[in-house]
Amino acid sequence: MRPMRAMSIKRPGERLQLVERPVPDPGPNQLLIKVRACGVCRTDLHVVDGDLEHPVLPLIPGHEVVGHVEAAGVGVTELKPGDRVGIPWLGWTCGKCDQCLAGRENLCEAAKFTGYTLNGGYAEYAVADHRYCFPIAGAYDAAEAAPLLCAGLIGYRSLRFAGDARRIGLYGFGAAAHIVAQVARYQGREVYAFVREGDAAAADFARGLGAVWAGWSGEDPPEPLDAAIIYAPVGALVPAALKAVRPGGTVVCAGIHMSDIPSFPYELLWRERKVVSVANLERRDGDEFLALAHEVPVHTTVTPYPLEDANRALDDLRSGRLQGAAVLIP
Repeated sequence: MRPMRAMSIKRPGERLQLVERPVPDPGPNQLLIKVRACGVCRTDLHVVDGDLEHPVLPLIPGHEVVGHVEAAGVGVTELKPGDRVGIPWLGWTCGKCDQCLAGRENLCEAAKFTGYTLNGGYAEYAVADHRYCFPIAGAYDAAEAAPLLCAGLIGYRSLRFAGDARRIGLYGFGAAAHIVAQVARYQGREVYAFVREGDAAAADFARGLGAVWAGWSGEDPPEPLDAAIIYAPVGALVPAALKAVRPGGTVVCAGIHMSDIPSFPYELLWRERKVVSVANLERRDGDEFLALAHEVPVHTTVTPYPLEDANRALDDLRSGRLQGAAVLIP
């Protein structure tokens, strides 16, 4: 059997280890993908740090995977060896539960997730269900395309949840926000960026992407917002965002994990303000967003790291030393 290198975790809270594994064989309806790049997402931090319970261990993280099909299992007809594809967070659904039958596959009761309950892309090869692989056109190189698979997809879904809001606040200006800001500006919206207090570089980064205002997360924006999207996993931002949105406005919580939301006066929620969460993604999000990304076009800001430097990439993300997205290159 052919060997491959991968970064693996045995127990949450431990450092990833460089290991050698056999290259997996694709099963029925699966693709074997030669990984060209894998983005490093904040959700990877939550998995590695133990914030998300019950990962399948030992685990290869990573769910912003771009690569080329090397082999296809029985039942795969749409994709063939040589095709370039991306693998997102949602990796498998049953198609039979009430949620799936109602068209809400992102809430499938038995869903499996890439880099969490399925091995992911911090490796030289990965296998994935062909139904949850998206063709990636050639306009982007692999590293540039990788953040589109989660930061872009979840960012796009969170923007959809904001409805027709014209003034949008983005709390936490990282990988997802730097993509969503470009889409929002393309759609004619005004972007207001909220960054960590004192992080002038992040504020400048946001302004450079078209934000009409950039300030600290605890500040009031110069105008009431129609909607706010929270990408930082900080529950205390929910009351702050409610205070910033106008009556009838929406606060979208876009992370899979967030610290506890503190109590707040009912007055902040009153007058038909709404708080909603985004969970995972639907395949139509991928189809719509990847087409829109080319139309905008979205430009991703990435910092590449060798595969074996995955721990350093996670540390840089954890400490806020990144602008845009970290990407591992096997």
